[in-house]
Amino acid sequence: MTDAPADPFVAPVVALDLGPLAVPVRRSLNGDHAGETGTMLPPLVDHHVHLMLVGADALADTAIAGILDLGAPLDLVAARRHRDGLPRADFAGTFLTAPGGYPIGRPWAAPGCAREVEADHRAGRSALPSAAETAVSEQQAFGASVIKVALNADVGPVFDPTTLAAIVRAAHERGLPVVAHVEGDGMTRLAVEAGIDALAHTPFTEHVDDALLERAVAIGQRWISTLFVTGYGTVTPDSERAAGNLRRFLDAGGRVLYGTDLGNGDQPLGVNADELALMAGAGLDAPALLAAITDPWPRPARAEGIATFVPGPVPDTLDEVPAWLATACLVPMEDLEAL
Repeated sequence: MTDAPADPFVAPVVALDLGPLAVPVRRSLNGDHAGETGTMLPPLVDHHVHLMLVGADALADTAIAGILDLGAPLDLVAARRHRDGLPRADFAGTFLTAPGGYPIGRPWAAPGCAREVEADHRAGRSALPSAAETAVSEQQAFGASVIKVALNADVGPVFDPTTLAAIVRAAHERGLPVVAHVEGDGMTRLAVEAGIDALAHTPFTEHVDDALLERAVAIGQRWISTLFVTGYGTVTPDSERAAGNLRRFLDAGGRVLYGTDLGNGDQPLGVNADELALMAGAGLDAPALLAAITDPWPRPARAEGIATFVPGPVPDTLDEVPAWLATACLVPMEDLEAL
């Protein structure tokens, strides 16, 4: 008896290409993991969390190895910055905002999580530090490695271009990138024209035109995804705008970072498969998803000695990647052997 010939009209099954970051491995033999096979990835990073809302240790036993906290009181930053263990944390310190601006008065905003910065009306340099320089230096002194500015014209005043430029200049002079929360008409343009390094959210309240997208890409601006919180699983005008903006940002060559805005609404601790699924729906393929969730930014390099292990076979389709990544765990690099 011979095998039936292969049907020439049926395409062979081709494994999903995960890109260069994924390495087939075997986990070291022990009582719990008897030679388990799977995939090794670099450490995973959530680029938008709020420990003041979820707790300082909320992500300690998850697959997330790095976090960027984008808004917390300075006492929390100072207490957390020197602690050992995972996840490694980077902080923006307090929201820098115009007097009376977002998130002042929001019910979720912990006392001390926002700092009002007066307008900069000086015509030139002065021997005394400006309000912008003082605010930036204060964040850095308490352990901030990025600066967060709030540009939410929908709920309050925002910085004028001169003051925003002064904050960006003060941050860059100190080697600190600047992240902006943009919400409301014209806020993405304000951030791009100021040379903001990253947006805390994909713009979701306004359509970003192609020319502005190209300018954002040209200055190397990164966008942190946070698509899930624009609809929490339902399609909304905000979610549709965000997905459309992100797709065109990608098409223009933009760089996207995985971020959840953890603490904003009901979300899982660890990998958010819904966030990844929305990113895939907006145009990220499997290698791009892995790049977005393993980018060490704002750090220059990934953590050494640890890796992500995803057990089992590689998914067959892109639709399966989010749930597959949600099964990941963090392991010592020495526990993994390349196949």
